[in-house]
Amino acid sequence: MSIHIATMDDVRAAEHVVREHVFSAPLIRSHALESELGLPANRAVWLKDYGWTPSGSFKLLGALNWMANNLERIGDRPVAAHSSGNFASGIAFAGMRFKKRVIVVMPETAPQVKFERTRSFGAEIRTYNIARDHATGERDKLTREIAEVEHAIQASPYDDPHVIAGNGVGALEIVRDLQRVGRGVSHFFCPVSGGGLMAGQALVIADGFPQARIIGVEPTGADDFRQALAAGKRIRLERPTSICDGLLSYDVGEHNWPMLKRLVNQAVALPDSATQAAMRWLYDRHGLQTEPSGAITVAALLNRQVDLTGDGDLVVVISGRNVDDAAFRTWITAM
Repeated sequence: MSIHIATMDDVRAAEHVVREHVFSAPLIRSHALESELGLPANRAVWLKDYGWTPSGSFKLLGALNWMANNLERIGDRPVAAHSSGNFASGIAFAGMRFKKRVIVVMPETAPQVKFERTRSFGAEIRTYNIARDHATGERDKLTREIAEVEHAIQASPYDDPHVIAGNGVGALEIVRDLQRVGRGVSHFFCPVSGGGLMAGQALVIADGFPQARIIGVEPTGADDFRQALAAGKRIRLERPTSICDGLLSYDVGEHNWPMLKRLVNQAVALPDSATQAAMRWLYDRHGLQTEPSGAITVAALLNRQVDLTGDGDLVVVISGRNVDDAAFRTWITAM
C-alpha cells in the first residue's frame, strides 16, 4: 500500500466538499465541566458534539470526502465498507448524496439505531459475528467477497487520506470558532479507534494551536494506540473489548500512524465504568444521550487522567451519539 500523508491543503480541499452537504457541528461551552474541574475563570471547556450531524457522528465527514474523490473510480459500481455502525451510516449518507449504491458489513450486535440510520440513507447491510471475528476474520472476508463478487470499490472507515482529511474539517471549525473570539487551546481530547478521526483533527489542531497538548482516549480493553505510542510502533490487539463499540478496531491504520505518532502527545485508557459515569454526567448536566465512544473523552477529564496545567481552553470531542435507549438507560443506571 502506498502511503499518502494527509496535509492541511487536503483538509481545506475537503471542506469545500463537506460544505456542499452538511453544516458544522456545534461547539458548546461546558460551564458545568469547568466547575467540576475547578478551572480558573479565564479557562473554558468546549464540547465539539458530532452527534448533531445527520448520521449522528463525525463519520460522514470523511465518508463524504472519500466518495467525492473516488467518483470516477466508482462509476456505476457499488461501494463496500465494514463498520461497527457509525461509518456505515456515514458512507450510506454519502452514497445517498452522490447517488451511489452502498453495501456495508456490520456486527450483528451493533446498536439498532446504527442499523436504522444506515438503512434510512439507502444502504444495504450484511452482518457478521463479532465475537468470533478475531479468529475467523469474517468481517474482512465478507467485505472482500462483496468487492470481488459484486465488483464493489472498498472504502476504509479510517485508513485512507481522503477519510482523514474529511475528518479534519471538524477541527477547522473548532480552530476558526475559537480564534474568532480570541481563545487559545491548551488541551485537546479525542477518542482513538482506527485513528482516522484523531489523525485529521490532530493535524488541524496542531496547525491552529501549536501549543496545545493533543490527548488520545481509549477503553482499557482496546488500548492498542496507547500501547503503540509507548512502543513507537503499531500494536495489534487480537480481541479488543469494551462497551465502546465504536472504539474496537484491532489497530490504527497505516496512513494515520505516522501522523498520530508525530502529533499526539499522550494517550490514556479508561475502564468502561468510568465511561458509564461520564455518560450519566453528560445526561444529568447537559441532557445529552451520548454513546460510550462519544463520552469516553469526558471520562478522561472527570477521572483526572491528564495534567491540565496551562493557560488555554480545553476542547473535548464527543464523536457520536448513536446509542439505543434501553442500553443507555442500563449503562447510566448501573452507576
